[in-house]
Amino acid sequence: MAQKAVAAGRNLFLGIVRFDAPNGGPMATATSTQITKETPRRFKKLKIVGAILFGIAALWLLWNWNSITGQARVAAAYGAHITCACRYIEGRDMASCETDKEKGMEIVRLSDDPEHKRIYASVPFLAKAVAERRGAFGCMQLNEAEIDAL
Repeated sequence: MAQKAVAAGRNLFLGIVRFDAPNGGPMATATSTQITKETPRRFKKLKIVGAILFGIAALWLLWNWNSITGQARVAAAYGAHITCACRYIEGRDMASCETDKEKGMEIVRLSDDPEHKRIYASVPFLAKAVAERRGAFGCMQLNEAEIDAL
């Protein structure tokens, strides 16, 4: 009597059983196809183009960093000074003074300290400025040493 070859089963993961041919390789079936794990060319090109664009953006940011931070400092100082004059010289409320911002100053955040007659202005992560009402002198910008002493 001839022996029949029987496929051996192996338990893999979560009850999945894989059957191997008697010679140890995968069993052949009529519908089996070769499964490849190649990344399509389109995705490889997309990764390369993305890396190049990211590199260009990083270089542009590094090249223009001084200009960006300088403009942020000017915007914060201008916002603090104009809002201080509006609030403490003209006597308007903060909501009214917010409308005095120039175009492009939407990122400048303003806050009020009525007790000390100060306006705090900041561009997030880049710059900050403080303007204070000083009697007959009007609104004055505080320097870094004065701001740190607050």
